Amino acid sequence: MSTKLAVKWGLIIALLLGAVILIYPNYKWYSKPLAEREKLDTLGERPKHMLNLGLDLRGGSSLLLELDVSKLNGSEPLNESMARAIEIIRNRIDQYGVAETSITKQGDKWIMVQMPGVSNPQRAEELIGKTAMLEFRIVHKDMSVAQQAIEKLEATEKPFDDNGILQPEIAKLVPAGYQLMRSKDGGYALVTDKATVTGADLETARVVMMGENGYPEVAFTFNAEGSKKFGQLTGSNLGKPLAIILDNTVQSAPTIQARITKDGRISGTFSPEEARSLAIVLKAGALPAPVRVIEKKTIGPTLGEDSIKSGLSASFYAFVIILVFMVIYYKAAGFISDIALLLNFVFTVAIMSYFNATLTLPGIAGMILSLAMAIDANVLIIERMREEKLAGKNIYEIITLGYDKAWSAIFDSNITTIIVGACLLQFGTGPVKGFAVTLIIGLLVSLFTAVFVTRAIYELVLTSNTKEISL
Repeated sequence: MSTKLAVKWGLIIALLLGAVILIYPNYKWYSKPLAEREKLDTLGERPKHMLNLGLDLRGGSSLLLELDVSKLNGSEPLNESMARAIEIIRNRIDQYGVAETSITKQGDKWIMVQMPGVSNPQRAEELIGKTAMLEFRIVHKDMSVAQQAIEKLEATEKPFDDNGILQPEIAKLVPAGYQLMRSKDGGYALVTDKATVTGADLETARVVMMGENGYPEVAFTFNAEGSKKFGQLTGSNLGKPLAIILDNTVQSAPTIQARITKDGRISGTFSPEEARSLAIVLKAGALPAPVRVIEKKTIGPTLGEDSIKSGLSASFYAFVIILVFMVIYYKAAGFISDIALLLNFVFTVAIMSYFNATLTLPGIAGMILSLAMAIDANVLIIERMREEKLAGKNIYEIITLGYDKAWSAIFDSNITTIIVGACLLQFGTGPVKGFAVTLIIGLLVSLFTAVFVTRAIYELVLTSNTKEISL
């Protein structure tokens, strides 16, 4: 064996061993019962590199959200607002601990959130939907100046709109410079109509499990600019109540005892889960506008398991038929092509596992198509070799010319399909992207296995002084 051939086989064997090492955690994980996997997932004991299952295979929940564009700040373009909303939602869900979530833009103002493994999306839905508009305003001590507005408010069936804003006919009865807001305890508070300090000035937020009143509290820290503004606000209003307002509802109104700059707390009768959710949305930032759920779907894990079984069965039968056909029709050359096909599958799964890719039903379709392209490449090579054999060439020339003449057709067909896949990946959404990812990875691997690996096998066979290979 020449040095060049030894290097080739050393590379192939090393890649194969690496692929097996990457694939084994998948086998070990998915061979466990579903209940055990969910328990280990919750404990954070999921393997670092492995193939994830999409919503249609694993089961879970899907939410279609609509951004209320009428509430957007006109100074920011819609596409930028959508991008910011998606990023904020992603941060909230990541901090909440929902793994493998897919968040994609749908149309101009809709966002699709897919959460594999989440069978009850209620808590995540509440977390996503919070606008998280945190504001600090000074409270007017004398509520009697707003008595007329309060009487009108109590006599009105719906005094506040869906976002907690007072109806215009009631708001005009409130003293100039102030605004009437709901309190968390069911009452009302008269606060200044402008907030000089907001949640945008926060640096971080965290849960304090035992606050001064015995309930969990949310402690927050301002950034440099926020500290300066909060210091000015509290320093010039000593002795006055400071309303801490979240989504147009007064959470608490402690009296300002001293000038405060960097740190503060939001107290109330929070449960531990409510406090955790509040800290998450404050850290992730405020949505540019409210979002509402317009479609909600739940796919059971049993249905996902059935999809896996059906997809694997279809793939297995197709795989076996191709392997048998190649051996029958192309004999020894077909057997070598089958080896390349098996390696193509192994390497594709290994690469997807390394990058923690998510496999969906369309993704399985993309993988099958890439395997078909790999077989097509081998067929082109074998047919070219047959032509050279009919021309009376020796075995060395048959192999060399067969690969050289087939290469341009193989390269063109794979590259053009990869370009199509790249376009699907760039402009597609959801299942289309899943199809594109597996297709592109499979095609790149097929170029390696169909050309490099099979040629290395033929060259190894030639080292045994074989005079002919059955085609």
